[in-house]
Amino acid sequence: MSIHLENIAKHYGRGGQHQALAPLDLDIRQGELIGLLGPSGSGKTTLLRIIAGLEAPDRQPKGRILFGERDVTHLHVRDRRIGFVFQHYALFRHMTVYDNVAFGLTVMPRRQRPPGSEIRARVHRLLEMVQLEQLANRYPAQLSGGQQQRVSLARSLALRPDVLLLDEPFGALDAKVRQELRRWLRHLHDELNFTSVFVTHDQEEALELSDRVVVMSDGRIEQIDTPEALYRAPSNRFVFEFLGDVNQLEGEVRDGVLTCGDARLDVELPDGPRNLLLRPHEVALEAEPSEAAHLPVSVTAISPVGAEVRVELAADWLPGPWLATVRHADFERLALTRGQRLFAHPRHWHRFTAASHSECHATAPMAG
Repeated sequence: MSIHLENIAKHYGRGGQHQALAPLDLDIRQGELIGLLGPSGSGKTTLLRIIAGLEAPDRQPKGRILFGERDVTHLHVRDRRIGFVFQHYALFRHMTVYDNVAFGLTVMPRRQRPPGSEIRARVHRLLEMVQLEQLANRYPAQLSGGQQQRVSLARSLALRPDVLLLDEPFGALDAKVRQELRRWLRHLHDELNFTSVFVTHDQEEALELSDRVVVMSDGRIEQIDTPEALYRAPSNRFVFEFLGDVNQLEGEVRDGVLTCGDARLDVELPDGPRNLLLRPHEVALEAEPSEAAHLPVSVTAISPVGAEVRVELAADWLPGPWLATVRHADFERLALTRGQRLFAHPRHWHRFTAASHSECHATAPMAG
């Protein structure tokens, strides 16, 4: 089921003084898994609740919400055929896993209710899909947080909704369980091919799960794109800084050289004050400066856990600490230790202009 939002806005407070959503448009294709990503107060949960019918959009400007060809703008939530998964499970504590999943089917009006044999078959199939069939007779208190969230998802899917909506579905779980459930949900989504929209403020979660990510700020959509395109080609500085760690290099450019204290970097930019941004993986570390870059730094912290080594750097010319990620081979070659003096070598940098939100790139020459 595709979703089309047209000119949707939302204000709260007396006289609509607080804007939660500026007028926006959004098209979600059939079978897509869409992540709504943004900081607190960006409007992502309000947008999800409007799609669900739990909130009504402003009457002016006049907007529309379409599920396929069906206009659901003024339909009650119960008539929209949506499944909703909340952060805090919302399971019935006095009911078994089986009864929780079957609940929505058993309370349907008699004329619409499937026969008992079909309900049993559907519930067992769902429990099998969420890998909880052996726990059908347990109660929620006897389950882990991850298992409870899978029950909640199975209950939402039992009614065969046109659209599945998830509000911070893994927010109450620890990091390892979150990662496992993300992989599991992605696999289930691909198997059933339902249309899903989920809210998160976790960048890693959005980039790992989504077909496309909607990045929001102050009630507006900043960018809609695939995870790879968002990370490699952000449309503005907000998106760039929100999607991961960022290092800043501020200085004055004269005759193609940016200087800040005793730091110097060759750049092809007009004269004047400039602010460059770099990802941690775009910063190499060496024992000596190069002709193009003289950026002295000191190592303040090292975290060798994971595929790469995270190195925190400090210097008098830095507006704040820098973070570099290096290969384990480079970590061993440089024999990195706290307090060690090194030189940063930017592989790549980014610059955004406030007026156009366009991005400029430059590749810095490497030493050796």
